[in-house]
Amino acid sequence: MSVVEQVKVGPDETGLRLDRWFKLHYPGLGFGHLQKLLRSGQIRVDGGRAKTDTRLAPGQLIRIPPMGADQARMKAVPLTANTMRDRHDADVLAQMLIYEDEKVFVFNKPAGLAVQGGSGISRHVDKMLEAWRSKRGEKPRLVHRLDRDTSGILVVARTRGAAVSLTKAFRERDTKKTYWAIVKGVPAPHDGRISTYLVKEQTPDGDRMRVAKHGEDGADHALTHYRVIDQVAQNFAWLEMEPYTGRTHQLRVHAAHLGHPILGDPKYFEHDTNWEFPGGVQNRLHLHARRIVIPHPGGGVIDQVAPLPPHMVQTWNLFGFDEAEMND
Repeated sequence: MSVVEQVKVGPDETGLRLDRWFKLHYPGLGFGHLQKLLRSGQIRVDGGRAKTDTRLAPGQLIRIPPMGADQARMKAVPLTANTMRDRHDADVLAQMLIYEDEKVFVFNKPAGLAVQGGSGISRHVDKMLEAWRSKRGEKPRLVHRLDRDTSGILVVARTRGAAVSLTKAFRERDTKKTYWAIVKGVPAPHDGRISTYLVKEQTPDGDRMRVAKHGEDGADHALTHYRVIDQVAQNFAWLEMEPYTGRTHQLRVHAAHLGHPILGDPKYFEHDTNWEFPGGVQNRLHLHARRIVIPHPGGGVIDQVAPLPPHMVQTWNLFGFDEAEMND
C-alpha cells in the first residue's frame, strides 16, 4: 500500500474488536506491527486514536496507513472446511468470531465443520474451543448446535453461569432464530407455518428424521414459520425460515415435507431422474443460520447477523438475489 486508505466498517462487523477486524481484513499484518501503528496514531477510527480492543460499529471509518508490505494488504481467504485444514484452532476460531464480550462468543460457523465429535469426525468446534480456555482454565461451552453442513450463527458461553442462562433461553424458546435457504420450486402460500411430528430413524446413511403421526412412539412436535423472500420463476425460492422448536434436521425435513426441499441437501432432497442441478450452483446444502436474537446472560439482548458462506454467495449472485434489500 502506498497511499492512506479509509475503510468503512461493514454492517455485519458490529462489536468486532479492532485487532480481530485486522486479522480478518489484513492477515499479513502482525500483531506487534499493528500495536506500533496504533500507538503512533497511524491507524485511527473515525479520526480518533484507538486500541487493539476497541469495539467497532457499522459505518465507522478506519484509517489504514501505507504499510509497505503486500501481504498485509491481502484480504483473508473465505473460511471453508478446506481452508481450515492447515490452520491452528485458535486462528480458525478468531476468523469465525463475529461478536464477543466477557460472557459470550458468537461465531459464524462455516459449512462442513462439525459442532461436536462423532464417527469419522476428528475436528469440530467443541474440540477447537480447548484453544480458547481462559486464564482460569475454563473452556467455552456449547449451548446449542448446528448441523455439520449448515453454516451460520453459533452461540458459545464463556463461563459456567452464562452457559446456564443461555441454555435456559434455548430450552424455553426465549430466542428468535432466523435461517435463510434456497429451495426447489416456490411454496404456496408464500407465507405460512409447518406443524408436524418428527421421529428419528436409523438408516444405512445415519440418523434420518421423518414426519410421524401424533402419539407415535418417540415423535416430537415441530413448528416452523417460513416466508418467500424472492424467487427464480417457479424453479427456486429464497426462504426465510424461523423454527419455533429445535428438532434435529427440522428445517430440512419441513422444507421437504412442503414439497420444496433445500438445495444440496444430501438426506432430504429427492427429485425425478430428469431433474438437473442448476449450472454454476454448488451441490452443497443451502441452509444458513442468518440471525439470532437471545437474552444476554448479563442483561439486555444479543442480536447478531452472520454473512452468507461462499457457496451461497455464489448462488445469490447467479440467481440475482440481493441480500442488501433485506432489512435485518
